[in-house]
Amino acid sequence: MNEWMQIYNPLDNIALSGIVAALPIITFLLCLTVFKLQGYISGLISIIVAAIIAMTVYDFPIQKVFGATTLGVLSAIWPVASIIITAIFLYKLTVKTGYFEIIKSSITSVTADQRIQVIIVAFAFGAFLEGAAGFGAPVAITAAILVGLGFKPLYAAGLCLLANIAGGAYGAMGIPVSSPALLTGLDALDVSAYTSVLMPILSIIIVFILIFAIDGFKGIRQTLPAILVSGGVFAGVQYLILNTIGPALVDIFAALASLIALIILLRFWQPKDIYRINKAEKVTPLEQKTNYSMTQIIFAWLPFILLTVFVTVLNLNPVKALFAAGGPLEKLIFFIQIPGLHNTVIQSAPVVEAQMTMAAIFKLDLFTNTTTAIALAGLLTMIIFKVSFKTYKDTAIETVKELWRPILTICSVLALSFICTYSGISATMGIALASTGSLFPLFSPVLGWLGVFLTGSVVNSGSLFAPLQAVTATQIGVDPAFLVAINVLGGDMAKMLSPQSIAVATAAVGLVGRESQLFKFTVKYSISFLIIVGLFSLFYSMIFM
Repeated sequence: MNEWMQIYNPLDNIALSGIVAALPIITFLLCLTVFKLQGYISGLISIIVAAIIAMTVYDFPIQKVFGATTLGVLSAIWPVASIIITAIFLYKLTVKTGYFEIIKSSITSVTADQRIQVIIVAFAFGAFLEGAAGFGAPVAITAAILVGLGFKPLYAAGLCLLANIAGGAYGAMGIPVSSPALLTGLDALDVSAYTSVLMPILSIIIVFILIFAIDGFKGIRQTLPAILVSGGVFAGVQYLILNTIGPALVDIFAALASLIALIILLRFWQPKDIYRINKAEKVTPLEQKTNYSMTQIIFAWLPFILLTVFVTVLNLNPVKALFAAGGPLEKLIFFIQIPGLHNTVIQSAPVVEAQMTMAAIFKLDLFTNTTTAIALAGLLTMIIFKVSFKTYKDTAIETVKELWRPILTICSVLALSFICTYSGISATMGIALASTGSLFPLFSPVLGWLGVFLTGSVVNSGSLFAPLQAVTATQIGVDPAFLVAINVLGGDMAKMLSPQSIAVATAAVGLVGRESQLFKFTVKYSISFLIIVGLFSLFYSMIFM
């Protein structure tokens, strides 16, 4: 079978091995920031560096390098890239048909103040979409909407990536928490409860930072009631749901409660000065009335309503059971084994408790994926909006033309991720951090951060590092559920910075090729939040465990 055992300390010095293992990530960062190369070129160079290190330092066979690259590219195309394409296509349909003007009017009728519009669109609506769809769709859609509302593209993308922290740890449908909990034999409710100690506080802070990024301290003073109501209600509901029901519906409930509370507040209060990005636009609260009826507004929002309905239905347990093993439709889910890689790579302690082989299977779920839900929403939108075939074709071609470079970036990043995962490079970085002993809780979120930076997904980060977190937690006398929760939170802080997220955001606002600029906008926030999570993890583990 040509089995190969992973090596975790190839240089017989875990610190030095960890530094060498980090070289592919360092290469990517340097290419993107110092040399200002485009995302997909930076990714390709990083793949070459990772492959060379894997083959020369780790003795990873070349055929397995190709196998891991293939699995990474396939996983990038489906479901990640397919979700982005369908999400942007759905948004473009609303623009092409003219209904986006009604959507825009419905938002401005609530408030003409563009600082508060960011709270409505990027924070509340973004968290709602994260809970329902996830996988980059929330950032893509909300960033495009903000551009339509008049925000500069770079600003819109950066604000939406920042706002995505509030819901990113739990979307879609709580899988980022439930998946690593299941993988480590923990109760998902215990893991989500630990995240609730810090995440609601960060959610409120995020609203403050969004307003500060737009209009400084003056903006915070003028919109303080909106900040406290939207952020406070979101955080309160988030804490309650995480400690009672669990992570599955927390984003949806918290976002809806925040949005409703903010709309009620705005019926009785508006900022004294209405802020507009374009200072020449003079708008007073009395000029915010919309000329559209409620029926017209609901009709315009129909694509996103349908998206939510389809995603929810496809995630219902009875529907999932139809396609699960033993279900009547199980043959409609295709599992493609990667030759030469599947079940030939052996993991061992301390990454896992007992030796086990790594599966290398590409799952093609054409009927239960988020892509399918968005595509169905798009199809019904075309029928209901009476979109001509020419408009459909032109929109599809335009979308693909705009997204081909971001798709290449996503493919290169996930190929890099899978090479690092199967060769043991990622595990070496994790073990190097885990070797810090009693100080490990301080560095624990860095594992989650690295996992999401590599894969673009909090779910994949959990699959990569949750077992190591749980094993190390037991060794240092900390509750494993706590460190798995910290892995989730640390990963969430990297979502705004991961190459996959950057590629999605730049594509959504038409800034393809300017990834380095967006990276510079988000990096300071990502690192700052990561430090907060690390310090919280250390002090909480020292005081309460």
